[in-house]
Amino acid sequence: MSDFVMPSLGADMEAATLVEWLVKPGDRVEKGQIIAVVETAKGAIDVEVFESGVVEECYVEPDTKVPVGTPLARIGSGEGVIAEPPGDVPAPTAAEVVPPEPAAEPIPSPAAPHQPEPASEPEPRSATEDGHVAASPAVRRRARELGVELGNISGSGPGGAIVLRDLEREEAGGARTESRRGGFDRDEMRRAIAASMSRAKREIPHYYLATTLDLHAAERWLEEYNRERPPEARLLMAALFMKATARALSRYPDLNGHYDERGFHLAERIDLGMAIHLRGGGLIAPALQGAEALALPELMTRLQDLVQRARRGGLRASEIGSASATVTALGERGVDTVYGVIHPPQVAMIGFGSVRRRPLAVDDMLAIRPAVDVSLAADHRVCDGHLGALFLNEIDAQLQHPEAL
Repeated sequence: MSDFVMPSLGADMEAATLVEWLVKPGDRVEKGQIIAVVETAKGAIDVEVFESGVVEECYVEPDTKVPVGTPLARIGSGEGVIAEPPGDVPAPTAAEVVPPEPAAEPIPSPAAPHQPEPASEPEPRSATEDGHVAASPAVRRRARELGVELGNISGSGPGGAIVLRDLEREEAGGARTESRRGGFDRDEMRRAIAASMSRAKREIPHYYLATTLDLHAAERWLEEYNRERPPEARLLMAALFMKATARALSRYPDLNGHYDERGFHLAERIDLGMAIHLRGGGLIAPALQGAEALALPELMTRLQDLVQRARRGGLRASEIGSASATVTALGERGVDTVYGVIHPPQVAMIGFGSVRRRPLAVDDMLAIRPAVDVSLAADHRVCDGHLGALFLNEIDAQLQHPEAL
């Protein structure tokens, strides 16, 4: 038996709000299953459980802000299940229950003809006993447009039929949930970024290196690879950058890890963070986990998935807090070189600028070739410029042989 606690989703995170439980007491959960949604300065994050078992009790109610490390639920064998969710209103006692007074029976008038008793009105229901959902063609058409399952909606029309106002209510509720999961407070996020970057510049002795890489071989290989593939299966140059960086980190592991009060700790694998700009002005850097072991097509798919989930909501806690080094790429914004600030407790930030056609010296001749500036911001407590230079040269060597990536 153990407690499931509010996870730390970054060095700058002190507390978060529990938005929603996705399980209830008595539910069996498996390691890695998403069981809750929490809201941080970076938006709503899906939180996984790190052991299998049965949810025995939920300690915290939704919409409660709690510090990192606070127990949220108890996971055990199932013997100690407490079924009542937190915050339930206790049932009224017998003394509190006041039965309604019976309505006075009308005194029939002797002159009035006998009136039959009105039939009792049926209880509202949306589906008949044979499973048919009561709804008009207009309601069914609108439900298809919204992607709503009519069988999950309680109808408020005659006989429990589903009417358009029921769909509008369902749509509004879904929009609120999606907004909360995908949105973020811009001011709060800017404060969190400022606090993290201020700490980084204050505590981490940065050094910076940059060089220009010839992408002639990478571009030709990429064109050949994509020629016979449909658009959804094609690779972008960003995938080659990420894979080459991961390979270089495996060769120079002193840049892949975390530095804390106990010193530097090598990471067990390469969880490569990717800085993603959020619509509305935010920034988040989820990790591409185990990047060095991913084949290029899978890496491309995972990269696109990370970007989509970062912008609409749905990132996992393990993707937020696990990055062992981070890549930032501002090439699409037209800049040649980007010098990043290291995300504590990491010790390296790698930056890629725009891919441009430039004059380069090739075999004592001048050639116009695609090239990119790559930079490194590294922690001087862990390594020196000598190792940093070797690392950038290794990225270059990897990109000169893209077929091996």
